[in-house]
Amino acid sequence: MDHIAHSGPTLATACIRKEYPGVAALKDVSIQFTAGEVHALIGKNGAGKSTLVKLLTGAEQPTSGRILLHGREVSLSSPRRAFEYGMAAVHQEMSLVPELTVAENILLGHGPRKWRGMLVDWKTLFEQAAAVLDKMHVEMDVRKKVRLLGMAEQQVVEIAKAMACNPSVLFFDEPTSALSHDETESLFALIRQLAQQGATIIYITHRLQELQRIVDRVSVIRDGMLVGEFTREQAAPEAIAHAMFGETVAAVRPVTVRPSSETALEVNGLSSKASKLHRIHFTLRKGEILGIAGLLGAGRTELLRCIAGADPYDAGEVRIGGKCMRNATPARMKQAGLGFIPEDRQAEGLVPVLSVAENICLASLDTVARMGVLNRRQQRSRVAQSIRELAITASTPETQVSTLSGGNQQKVVVANRLNTQPHILLFDEPTRGIDVLAKQQIFQIMCSLSEQGISSLFVSSEFEELLQVCHRILIMQNGVLTGEVSPEGLGPQDLLEMCMKPIPQNALAS
Repeated sequence: MDHIAHSGPTLATACIRKEYPGVAALKDVSIQFTAGEVHALIGKNGAGKSTLVKLLTGAEQPTSGRILLHGREVSLSSPRRAFEYGMAAVHQEMSLVPELTVAENILLGHGPRKWRGMLVDWKTLFEQAAAVLDKMHVEMDVRKKVRLLGMAEQQVVEIAKAMACNPSVLFFDEPTSALSHDETESLFALIRQLAQQGATIIYITHRLQELQRIVDRVSVIRDGMLVGEFTREQAAPEAIAHAMFGETVAAVRPVTVRPSSETALEVNGLSSKASKLHRIHFTLRKGEILGIAGLLGAGRTELLRCIAGADPYDAGEVRIGGKCMRNATPARMKQAGLGFIPEDRQAEGLVPVLSVAENICLASLDTVARMGVLNRRQQRSRVAQSIRELAITASTPETQVSTLSGGNQQKVVVANRLNTQPHILLFDEPTRGIDVLAKQQIFQIMCSLSEQGISSLFVSSEFEELLQVCHRILIMQNGVLTGEVSPEGLGPQDLLEMCMKPIPQNALAS
């Protein structure tokens, strides 16, 4: 990668420290970020990297230490102040306004106006937003409302929103977690272009395989401390994992039991014009972990939502334990023993302003309350059991769930559903945005459920995950199931090729 020469770091911290009640999230971290480089921040969930980014973007203030910009100490008293200094962030959790258009979101707060600032200059607004997307090599209708976009398209808008202010320092927090392969390659090309133009890029990811493809330097944070720095040539996944955890995390296939021959869930001829699903047929056995592989837009999330009763379907049926679930709703499916772990845990899986304890018991309130009065003793017992069994890390059960790491938030979502005593769980991208260790813990939970006879339907964009944890894998393309494979002897490339093959005509006609 060709870079512009600079005399020193653009952005640096000197002995930066951040303390919360009872815990030091950052412990005297000194780090430098240089213009023209893509610099990765790596660490397991809860390591302190997100706290560092919050300090550098003005979202929070350090307890002690200094932040230096071009060698001069600055006070980033607010996100607006950081923005004025040329810093912008692309967060993993969306900060878009669903009812506004793509263009309005991209230029939110600094859109063009006319008539002495009293009216929005819509023509110029749409042109400027389209220019930002064009620079990113993205085609999108800038007049479309954001609520009508998929997760991947929303991620692109989030990136365009940051790009619109031409920042000199740009933070990317898990930017590829909802992107397809082609969209990821386009994003990487854009990041390289920005670095070559002299921007400082700070890149946060849990996908260690991305490091060799995009970054120049890697800094590893563990337990609030900077524990290692690597060049791209030194950043082998094994070395990074060792720095992150103190030991290498082995990805061992956790499945140890064979599923029963008894059918837990049956889907017959399920079709939906709105969700673009065409005559879906499959069965899920008791205790089985059944994966669904597909590229972006294959219809995997739409299928899970239809099965869970969150979205309607036009034809076909869903059977649980042999019983046809007509006019399904999420409440009826929960009563039938089905739990749904949604893709967007912040918007659909949690209530961020509530505590860990309250979120764990949300879906099972009827079992810990009588006549509308909460049984606190029963709630505490259930919460303690969930925290223990799922290894949820929180300072206290009363901690606000939004303060937890992504991996621990995901385990709270799982605990909430498990407390409804389900026989079937639908996992939609359960490892999105969590670290390697937390992923293995989620897999171990799925394996433990399998041993208890609980069935799992597992959607993941990471083919390695499907091969690691599933008994069988269904192949899905454009709303059609095109095949079924056993994971033994297959590699990620094999699954990718299956997901890209032309759809057989008999699959469309069946």
